[in-house]
Amino acid sequence: MIVSPCISICKTDPVTGYCYGCGRNNEEKIIWKDAKTTDEWKKKNLVEIQSRMDGWQLDSFKESYNHKTKHGISLLKKKIINETK
Repeated sequence: MIVSPCISICKTDPVTGYCYGCGRNNEEKIIWKDAKTTDEWKKKNLVEIQSRMDGWQLDSFKESYNHKTKHGISLLKKKIINETK
């Protein structure tokens, strides 16, 4: 199973149509949710969305996505949970 690239920063750039957090467009988000979408497509999409990012955005995405794949939760969600304790 390939983990969704959503890192809980869900704001879309009005010019590009890409999410500031994960770099996907709305169509890609829908495809990710489709049970018929293959892992091969998802792996290719992960490469594609990261190619849209650079600098701090790419670094932040990689750090949060890596944390999510290892711990099941994005860094932002972890921070929010810790702040409410």
